[in-house]
Amino acid sequence: MNVSEPSAAPTGDSPAAWPAVSVIMPVLDEERHLAHAVEGVLRQDYPGELELILAIGPSKDRTQQIADELAAADSRVRSVPNPSGRTPSALNAALAQAKHDIVVRVDGHGELAAGYIATAVRLLEETGAANVGGIMRAEGVTVFEQAVARAMTSKLGVGNARFHTGGQGGPSDTVYLGVFRRQVLDELGGYDEHFTRAQDWELNHRIRESGRLIWFDPSLSVTYRPRPSFRALSKQYREYGRWRRVVMRTHPGTANFRYLAPPGALLAVATGTVVGLAGLTGGPAIAVFGFVVPVGYFGALTAGALYESRGLPAGVRARLPLVLATMHGSWAYGFLTSPARLAKSVAGKDTGKAAVPVKSVAGPAAETAKK
Repeated sequence: MNVSEPSAAPTGDSPAAWPAVSVIMPVLDEERHLAHAVEGVLRQDYPGELELILAIGPSKDRTQQIADELAAADSRVRSVPNPSGRTPSALNAALAQAKHDIVVRVDGHGELAAGYIATAVRLLEETGAANVGGIMRAEGVTVFEQAVARAMTSKLGVGNARFHTGGQGGPSDTVYLGVFRRQVLDELGGYDEHFTRAQDWELNHRIRESGRLIWFDPSLSVTYRPRPSFRALSKQYREYGRWRRVVMRTHPGTANFRYLAPPGALLAVATGTVVGLAGLTGGPAIAVFGFVVPVGYFGALTAGALYESRGLPAGVRARLPLVLATMHGSWAYGFLTSPARLAKSVAGKDTGKAAVPVKSVAGPAAETAKK
């Protein structure tokens, strides 16, 4: 396994003891959350040098104005344009302008926990990992968002991924967002801009394929703000499923039961519903047989939602079954209808070689060595 030689973790408050850090943030239509996200970075009280680069897409709200005001108020903040508005393009645009050897990836609707960057840098040094990260701590403001947040932190909603549900620290397939060694990103070509979604997972896959270590630690957490409506949630999860299928086609062997279970459930429910409806005219026995699966699924989903939401407000509990069904169904539909041409367009190019200029670096990132 190729890892950086673990070294003594930075200690003390002397800036010289801590490597300089570049924080990169893709931003699009984030009027509601951008100021909080930036504040979460700037209040880290990180002992070393820190810069924050906002990659701004063509937003339809006041995002650009807010970004300009934030940059004017603090010299550590600057912005670069992202004309396409796509997340991987934004990340690469910010990465190309980043000056430092450690790269922290944050979203425009996320908020870093106190001490996040210092803890992550220490873990990079202690573990020799190429990327470290932790938990996506979903928190909602409205009743609907609170229901989504509960679904996104439960195994019933998102499976057993540690960055969603927590768990013991250690090597991992992927983490939420991530804190990287810049040299590794340069060597691998940054984020693959073909992947509208799942670009984080795809990058982490390439990092692991290169023999390097990804490290999960539950002490690292980032607040995530869920989508505000059923329509937005459905679109989000449909895109997740669509692009997960592209990742699986591009990187054979990455499929597992967790990804195949939702499509299988959707097909079973749809088939059972059709058989049940046909049975209403063909005979009650056929109807009963057909409706067993959809009734069983929604019954189990409702029971599970009531259990997962115990202690939460009534409005959240009432919405959670529908939220879970929306997440499951939309992800499965996106997966099943993902066009094969998307994978062909990726496979036909130099996958993973994004347009990020490789530059020489010094410091901890330059110490990466092959064992």
